[in-house]
Amino acid sequence: STAGRGHYVFIMHVDTAPFDNNELRLALKYAINRQEMVDKILRGYGSIGNDFPINAGYPLFDDTIAQREHDLAKAAEHYKKSGHDGSPIILRTADGAFPGAVDAAALFQQSAQAAGIPLEIKREPNDGYWSEVWNVQPFCASYWGGRPVQDQMYSTAYLSTADWNDTRFKVPAFDEKLLAARAEIDPVKRKAIYSEMAVMLKDEGGLILPMFNDFVGALASNVGGYYDDPNGPLMNNKAPIKCWLMDA
Repeated sequence: STAGRGHYVFIMHVDTAPFDNNELRLALKYAINRQEMVDKILRGYGSIGNDFPINAGYPLFDDTIAQREHDLAKAAEHYKKSGHDGSPIILRTADGAFPGAVDAAALFQQSAQAAGIPLEIKREPNDGYWSEVWNVQPFCASYWGGRPVQDQMYSTAYLSTADWNDTRFKVPAFDEKLLAARAEIDPVKRKAIYSEMAVMLKDEGGLILPMFNDFVGALASNVGGYYDDPNGPLMNNKAPIKCWLMDA
């Protein structure tokens, strides 16, 4: 298997109640059991996420950022601080959101309820999910394939003006950091900026990122030219044109 940049997520619109309350968002982030999802949904072929869309597959990844742990006590504490009225919090999902999305939502529901959070699952049809649920409904399952560099990932989904800003995270200070990182030629300084951006998303954003998926495949011993690519399976689909058969 190849460690990939793709990630399975649950997205909240931070401009829509009740997800405009960061205490509620934090409650849900602490409630989710990331390792359980990697073990049961990905069968171990993946790694836990940390509520920002970057992992060790990216250049300039900061591995010193503290991992958010599964903590039901903290989840319950943040939920109480949110002042939520106890009405059902609707999470929409479908088989087509990502492989295992319905089961992942069920696991999320169980762990949230253990913290006293009234998470309710609504299963949507696959047909129309990407036009009528994703980027439309305020809380749903989704998937991102990752991008070659951090700038592209952040610019595609977290810049205030991005068309695919599916969490509605629009923070001028974040935008300024992204532009500053883009202009910074010193990799040490750029890494520091990306680290600050990651922490902002982790602690204030609408992204719940439990897991990054690996790419699983098989390779015959007489295939030459193959290498791992974190952007996608089969060398990011370049294997058919870059690999060759060697003599047996």
